Amino acid sequence: MKRLLVANRGEIARRVIRTAHAMGMETVAVYSDADAQALHVGEATTSVALGGNASADSYLRMDKLIAAAQATGADAVHPGYGFLSENADFAQAVLGAGLVWVGPPPAAMRALGSKSACKELAETLGLPCLPGYRGADQSDARFAAEAPAMGFPLMVKAVAGGGGRGMRLVAEAAQLQTALDSARSEAQAAFGSGALLLERALLNPRHVEVQVFADAQGHCIHLGERDCSVQRRHQKLIEETPSPAVDAVLRERMGRCAVELAQAAGYVGAGTVEFLLQDGQFYLMEMNTRLQVEHPVTEAVTGLDLVEWQLRIAQGEALPLAQDEVRFNGHAIEVRLCAEDEDFRPQAGTVLHLRAPEGVRFDHALAQGLAVPPYYDSMLGKLVAHAATREQAIAQLTGALARLELLGLPSNRAMLLACLRHPRFGAGQARVPFLAEEAAALRETLQKQEHDVLVSRGLEAVFPLKSTADLPCPFERPLRLRHRGVLTGLRVREADAPLVRSCVAVRLVDGRWHMQAGATDLFFEDASFDPPAAAAGTGSGELRAPFNGKVIAVQARAGGQVLRGDSLLVIESMKLEHVLAATRDGKVKSVAVEAGQQVATTQLLVAFE
Repeated sequence: MKRLLVANRGEIARRVIRTAHAMGMETVAVYSDADAQALHVGEATTSVALGGNASADSYLRMDKLIAAAQATGADAVHPGYGFLSENADFAQAVLGAGLVWVGPPPAAMRALGSKSACKELAETLGLPCLPGYRGADQSDARFAAEAPAMGFPLMVKAVAGGGGRGMRLVAEAAQLQTALDSARSEAQAAFGSGALLLERALLNPRHVEVQVFADAQGHCIHLGERDCSVQRRHQKLIEETPSPAVDAVLRERMGRCAVELAQAAGYVGAGTVEFLLQDGQFYLMEMNTRLQVEHPVTEAVTGLDLVEWQLRIAQGEALPLAQDEVRFNGHAIEVRLCAEDEDFRPQAGTVLHLRAPEGVRFDHALAQGLAVPPYYDSMLGKLVAHAATREQAIAQLTGALARLELLGLPSNRAMLLACLRHPRFGAGQARVPFLAEEAAALRETLQKQEHDVLVSRGLEAVFPLKSTADLPCPFERPLRLRHRGVLTGLRVREADAPLVRSCVAVRLVDGRWHMQAGATDLFFEDASFDPPAAAAGTGSGELRAPFNGKVIAVQARAGGQVLRGDSLLVIESMKLEHVLAATRDGKVKSVAVEAGQQVATTQLLVAFE
C-alpha cells in the first residue's frame, strides 16, 4: 500500500493518518462541508471534499468515497470506526474497485457484524449466549409472542451497528411496543436498517470485551480484555484494562471463546468480541468487526500499535506475535470526552479556549476557534492514562481532566471526574447500571459545586484584570449573576490591586459566560443590568431546543392540554433520539416546528398559555 484513503473524520482519522505516515504511506482525507476546517483535512497528504453536512450526504456515501480514492490514486481504504466501518457492502465495493480493504473479509463481516448471525454461529460452536429471538419475522405480533418465552426484563436491540443505538430495556410487557417503535426508528436512522432482536436482560452485569487479531495465514490471537461497564444510554464512557473482575483463568476462557468465534467465521484483521459478565458467568453480546474507540488502552498495556497491525495484515503480512508472546504491562484507563450536557444530551458549538493536559495520551480533533458540528457523534476525544497500578492510573487521569481547559460548549469533563472519584469506581465495583443509579446524585453534587464556585470566583470572569494605572472606585455596587435560573447577589468594590486568577472563562455569543475552575464547569449570565422581571427569570411559558438536531416527531398540538412528563416532541441529534417532555401541566398555545425540520439550540419549539 502506498496511498491510504481514510473514510472517516475527527480523532480516528488523525489517528490512522499518523500511523500511516510513520509507515511511509501517503494519505487521503475526506470531509463534509461542516468539516472543511477540521484538523484531519490539513494533516493528510491530500484531501477530497464530499459535500453535504449530514452523514447520509457525506461519510455514508459509498460512491463518493470510492470515487475519491480513485481520483487521488489511493490503493487502500481504512474505514476507522462508525459510519461504514462495519458495512460489508462497502467492504465489497472497495474490493470490487480493485482497492485494499483494511478490515475483515465481507463474508466474515456478514457472519459476525449482524448480532443475529453472530449468535447463531456462536451457538453452533457451543459458546454461551443469552436466550432471545433473532428471527426473520420482524412483525410486532411476532415480537409480542416471543417475549414471554424469554421472560422480562429483556432488551430490544438493533441487529445492525452498535454504539448503543437502537437499544431499549423493557421491564414489562406493557413497555414492549413503545420500545420496538423507538428502537426501530433509531436503528433505521443510524444504520439504514430497522431490524431488531430480543434478548433476555441481565440487570447488574459488567461489559467486558476481548480484542482479537487474525491474519490471512489462519493465525488468531487475543490481546486481553477491556472493561467498559461505565456507560450512559448504552454507550461507553470509561474503559480500562485489565478488568477489575477478570483473573488469568477467566481471561484465558474468554479469550479462547473470542478467538474460536473469529476463526469460525474466517476472520482477518482487528475485531472485538463483547461479553456480558455476571456472577462469574459470561455471555456473548456481539462482535464489532472493526477497530474500537477504546483501542488505546490495549495499546498502552501491550506496547503495540494496533493501526499498524491492521495495515500490515491488510498487506498480507502474518501476525508479528504468537499468543504466548503477548505481554501485558500495568493498567490503562480511557475516558471519552463528549460534547454533551449533564443529562447526556449532545451539544454543538465552537471551541473558544483549549489547553490540553500533559502526562496522558489525548486523542482528539479539537482546536481553538474550531466549530463542533451537530451532525455527528458527540465524542470530542479520548484521554488515556497508563500506570503501574489501577490506583495510579486513576490518579493520573483525574489530574489530567482537572487540568484540561475546554471552553465554548458544554462537555462531560466534570461528570467524568466525578465518576473516576466515586468510591464504587475506585473499588472496581462499577457495573453497567452504575450511572443509571448514581447520575442523579452526581448531578446534584456538581450543581452545588457550581454554585460555590460562582460565589467565590464569579467576579474573576465578569471583571477583566485591572492594571495598576486604573483608579479604584470607592463605592460598592451590586452585581447579580444568574445561574440555572437563580440569581446570586454580590456586593463589589474595586481595588487597586489586580485580581489573582484561579479560573478560566470566556464570554459566549449569547452573552453567557462559560467558566472553569479545577473540576468544575459552569455557565452563567451577568444580570446586573437586566430589568427586574427579566433578572428574576420569570417563566416565559416556552420550550426551546436544548441542542441542535432534527425534529422527527411532534406530539404537541395547539390548544391541547398536557401533563407534566407528557412527550411533546422527539429530536434526533448526533444519531440519537431524545424525547422532550412537558415540565409542568399546561395548555399548548402554539407549536413552532414540524417533523423533518432542523432546529438550532435555543430555538422556540412550543409555547404555552
